[in-house]
Amino acid sequence: MGELRDLNQLKPFHLDVLKEIGNIGAGHAAASLSTLLRRKIDMKVPNVRVVPLQDLPDQVGGAEAEVAAIFLRIEGDAPGSMFFLSEIDQAERLIRSLIEDEDFQLKQPPFDQIGLSALQEVGNILSGSYLSSLADFTKLNLQPTVPGLSIDMVGAVLNYGLMSISEVSDHALVIDTHIKEADNKSEETSGHFFLLPDPDSFQVIFKALGVDVDE
Repeated sequence: MGELRDLNQLKPFHLDVLKEIGNIGAGHAAASLSTLLRRKIDMKVPNVRVVPLQDLPDQVGGAEAEVAAIFLRIEGDAPGSMFFLSEIDQAERLIRSLIEDEDFQLKQPPFDQIGLSALQEVGNILSGSYLSSLADFTKLNLQPTVPGLSIDMVGAVLNYGLMSISEVSDHALVIDTHIKEADNKSEETSGHFFLLPDPDSFQVIFKALGVDVDE
């Protein structure tokens, strides 16, 4: 088997595998969010792609766009890092629905602590569901650390989280996520997972999936 040490080596069928895993994880997350919100939530992963690190801010409106960000490390058999970023307006809409408070806002401190706790819980659910799905498929032990929460500009969030990562990787896996109430014509809430496996983790994950990187 060849060596897969950079996300830029991924072929379309590799991404198809990860998209399918993402959609299964989204299904688990939707079930958990439906329980929290007491109404049916649908989630889907419309796209998975490889993006150079320097282009990540453009995925969420540019380096100066304000976002709500969840950041965590993945520990276990295939270590790495994960972000979940959502533009401020999108995150506000989701949390207002969750805590039933139309005044909740993320644009100006101080922020409502109940809303921030709800946002962190959503981040826990989303990241945990995706990692559980990946672990189920690969039979690997993948454990998330406690997520950190930040409200800041995309550039600042990524610079903080990527300081050590950029030394070992040039690309990130971007997993788009759409969240919507099933019986409501309201707008979708969209966000993006940025998944950055540590270099040796690429090979571990795809070997566990039975994918030959030389195909």
